[in-house]
Order: sequence, then C-alpha cells, then structure tokens
Amino acid sequence: MQRTSFSDVKCPAARALDSVGDWWSMLILRDAFQGLSRFDEFQKSLGVAPNILTRRLKHLTEKGLFERRLYHQRPARYEYLLTDKGRDFFPVLMTLFSWGSRHIPQEDLAFLLGDAASGTERETMLVDARTGEQVTPENTSLLAGPAADDEVHERIARMRAWYLGIDG
Repeated sequence: MQRTSFSDVKCPAARALDSVGDWWSMLILRDAFQGLSRFDEFQKSLGVAPNILTRRLKHLTEKGLFERRLYHQRPARYEYLLTDKGRDFFPVLMTLFSWGSRHIPQEDLAFLLGDAASGTERETMLVDARTGEQVTPENTSLLAGPAADDEVHERIARMRAWYLGIDG
C-alpha cells in the first residue's frame, strides 16, 4: 500500500509526520536515543521484519534523521547515527512518552522518565521558551507564517473567531 506524502503540505505537523513516517520509525528513533545504532540491534529490540526495518531506516536516512555510516567492510555493515534533525525529535518522543504514561494504568508502566544524573523521576510539560508559560490548548493558537496564502489566513481567522467566541 502506497503511503500518502505530506512533503508539500504547508502544515509543519503534516510535514514532520512525513519525515518520521509511522510507528516503526518512531520506535527506531526511540531506540537510537537509547544508544542503538546497528541494524541487528534495532531488529532484536523491536522484533520487526528485516524488510520493514530496511525500508524505515532508508526513509529516516533519506529524510535526514539518520546518517548511515560504514563500520565494517566485509561484509558491508552500516550503523545509523542521529543527525541534528534526528536529535531534534527527542522532545517529540518525550512528549509522546509522557502522554502515554499519563494514560496507561500505573501498574502497567515498565519505564519512567528520570533525570540522568540524579535518577529522580521527571515530570514533563511543554513550555514556551521565552516566557516559561505552559503551552495548553486554551492559551495557544496558530499564527500565519511566511508561506501563508489566503486560505491559511482565512482558516486562522475562523479559528481566532471561534477562540474569542465570535459567531461568523
């Protein structure tokens, strides 16, 4: 089944999903943040079929989240190292992890987030870097960006009117 590409969509969320791909890709990235970098390590951790893992690693490399580097000549073996773009995915993954932790019964949690130095449990939230204010659906809206066309401006105006309680 051919996947729909969002690479030309103006929405940053849709384009980000196009880069990441699917749940296998997110789990591969999760494992990369835990120090895995080789095909056999990812396969053992995930239990994913080799053809699926090959496609996902190729996709993540093509989208710039991994750099593929030869580590053994004969036979040729590669490792997959996070790029800056790949490392920038970390907050997304931690947000997903935190959301999942809040909505899974406590007795089912095998992992918690913790401070690497002290080992104390972390409590996460998304905050505005400039103000330190927590980002919530109630205090956040979309703004028009440099590539916004008339349709985007109209959509933002409708959302703003809804937010302010103005009938349109």
